[in-house]
Amino acid sequence: MTPLGWIVLSGLLMSAIALVGSVTLVLSSETLKKITLPLVAFAAGSLIGGAFLHMIPEGLAQGGGGHGFFLWIVAGFAVFFALEQLLHWRHCHRSTTDSKRPLTYLILLGDGLHNYIGGLAVAGTFLVDIRLGITTWLAAAAHEVPQELGDFAVLIHGGWEKRRALLFNLLSGLAFLAGGLTTYFVSFRIDVAFLVPFAAGNFIYIGASDLVPEVNRHEKLASNLIHFVAFCSGLALMWVINATLGH
Repeated sequence: MTPLGWIVLSGLLMSAIALVGSVTLVLSSETLKKITLPLVAFAAGSLIGGAFLHMIPEGLAQGGGGHGFFLWIVAGFAVFFALEQLLHWRHCHRSTTDSKRPLTYLILLGDGLHNYIGGLAVAGTFLVDIRLGITTWLAAAAHEVPQELGDFAVLIHGGWEKRRALLFNLLSGLAFLAGGLTTYFVSFRIDVAFLVPFAAGNFIYIGASDLVPEVNRHEKLASNLIHFVAFCSGLALMWVINATLGH
């Protein structure tokens, strides 16, 4: 399959993951609570492992060991930090006449932007190496599952009708495909290899700043152990893929 085929397929599959949110309709709140945080910990391990075990080594192997390579990692980290700061600022300055609706629109806006930038970055890895692209997509997908569970629950709680919530979640997911296609067509004009370290910076930020704080501050030792094992499982998955497929 051509790189364009992989980019389109990965974009459609990532969009389909948005439908996983419908699981919240059949699971009890207690069950959902039990599985969500271990999934978050697993996603954190997958993202950080994908960055350090795949994307950074591959980028260095492509001859990107200069200062510019590491600046792109920092840029990827900083862009997601700035995006979150902007979204939080917008939320604080919006009208509070409806305490639920503004949050739901913010969720969709943030998810759409996140997916678009993620699509840009992941498509760049497919253009460098198909195996690296598959690994990067798997790490990103591991993050999307718990995120979509949470997003869908917020939309339903905010008063959205179930089918409408699923539709808009799916449309938000298609932003990933839009980002991937943007990268593909731009690649005919510029070298997009910088998107590999940029994606690594994205993954490090999401894993270390967004996900790890969600699972590392619990009083129960048993919960902390479960989360740590789930985190290590995510790292182990990336290591196994690395050992199996190589760079």
